[in-house]
Amino acid sequence: MRLKNILIVVEDIERSKRFYRDLFGLRTTADFDGNVVLTEGLALQDRRVWERLVQKEIVYGDGDKELYFEENNLDAFLKKLEAYPEPIRYFHKPMEHTWGQRVVRICDPDGHVIEVGEAMDFVARRFYEAGMSLEEVSEKTQLPLDQIRRICRGE
Repeated sequence: MRLKNILIVVEDIERSKRFYRDLFGLRTTADFDGNVVLTEGLALQDRRVWERLVQKEIVYGDGDKELYFEENNLDAFLKKLEAYPEPIRYFHKPMEHTWGQRVVRICDPDGHVIEVGEAMDFVARRFYEAGMSLEEVSEKTQLPLDQIRRICRGE
């Protein structure tokens, strides 16, 4: 068995398709009867279809889950957010975790939380290339020293 898709319920499928295409580069692979499948395993379902299927009203944006994307050029992504034609709602403004990973959390048009963060191998290499020792990188990132050696030196 394998996980095929993550489905989120949306109010306006067309608006959500634009949002995920324009900001995250996801493309539509199937579009039928209130259901849309995007690349990377994300599926969108119209709220009315969902409520008919599960016979329960949807409550958006309760913050109990998030979609996670990795982007190593976080500054370019933040500029993309600023240029987006609709207002972006921030769940958390851009920040750096104690382990050195830079992230931002936003909400999609329906309030689903999305985190965009640098990949940890990128973070480790950034610290190593800035002059930190392998041991210091391991301590800072909280990644095992063996993993840091593989990331930074290809060992």
